[in-house]
Amino acid sequence: MGTYVSYHRFIVLLFVTFTNVWITSAFTGTYGVNYGRIADNIPAPESVVTLMKAAKIKNTRIYDANHEVLKAFKGSGIEIIIGLGNEFLKDISVSQDRAVDWVKQNVEPFVPGTHISGIAVGNEVLGGADQELWEVLLPAVKNVHAALDLLHLADKVEVSSPHSAGVFASSFPPSAGAFKETLVPYMKPLLEFFSRIKSPFYINTYPFLAYISDPQHIDIDYAIFNKNPGIYDEKTKLHYYNMFEAQIDATYAALEKAGFEKMEVIVSETGWASKGDPNEVGATVSNAKTYNLNLRKRLLKKKGTPYRPKMIVKAYVFAMFNENLKPGPTSERNFGLFKADGSIAYDIGFTGLVPSSATSLFSFKGNGLMYAVCAAALVLIISS
Repeated sequence: MGTYVSYHRFIVLLFVTFTNVWITSAFTGTYGVNYGRIADNIPAPESVVTLMKAAKIKNTRIYDANHEVLKAFKGSGIEIIIGLGNEFLKDISVSQDRAVDWVKQNVEPFVPGTHISGIAVGNEVLGGADQELWEVLLPAVKNVHAALDLLHLADKVEVSSPHSAGVFASSFPPSAGAFKETLVPYMKPLLEFFSRIKSPFYINTYPFLAYISDPQHIDIDYAIFNKNPGIYDEKTKLHYYNMFEAQIDATYAALEKAGFEKMEVIVSETGWASKGDPNEVGATVSNAKTYNLNLRKRLLKKKGTPYRPKMIVKAYVFAMFNENLKPGPTSERNFGLFKADGSIAYDIGFTGLVPSSATSLFSFKGNGLMYAVCAAALVLIISS
């Protein structure tokens, strides 16, 4: 009887421990979605959490550190990367104290209840129009990391900075991938720091943009994962049957040339617009559905690329919603997997918002030990 009671207490203690522990992982599985909010008609954050949980989306990125959003994600189990916008970089770069204040305001109050797994410092800075930001990016990154370290959060919150295809001098064929010479003096020290703190290289990869820039010479089927002859890289002797993998391997080639062949690449944005201007050839519901459905299937296979077969590809789709206030061409407002009212933009296996959520707290799939222990604890409590 004494042994039984001790075991009972051990299980209950384990139950409590597992339900309060902050398990750190910047990315769960392989699939995530960017949650952009440049709109005045999208669902409230609480409804977005319901939508993501129903769709089993376990990773998301936002482009700021909105407190209402962070509160809504509390207890959801969804890993969230928050953004420190380009407009803050100069200020953060000159003072570690300012970085500490930012982390104290936007990270510390919300963890561990909200799983803030990373901070994206800036967005598409290198190669962008503002060259002053090129200078301040690394100091800002270092100050944010130092702030996390000072607050004992550095082992739980990853620091990164996503890049656009504008950082490449060449990317075709994939083996020719290389960074622009003008960016190397900024890129290499950044990579050295990220290598030291074990952060991945985040790249925004858009076959859609490549296709609409040259539809005469790029096969639409190659761009949206349909069956096609593919392309052959003479140098590596590798065959590519979709542009998505080719662009990732071009990134690996560029990193290798820069001396960082072991750095992981994660796709921070990719997607396909369902509507565009007359000159945005290929921006259709059919192509968006095909790209995003095939992308999801490809990511669920949990495999690497032709050049890095052991590095499992992970990606965040852009975006959760069509954002009606985004400036620029029509395509910019039509990347959403969901419409503003929470209904699906097209069917890739997700369901839209419904009056009640039917998710089960004790779903074993994808939760493993924690829920197994919880269930065992409940059984013991009931049986006692």
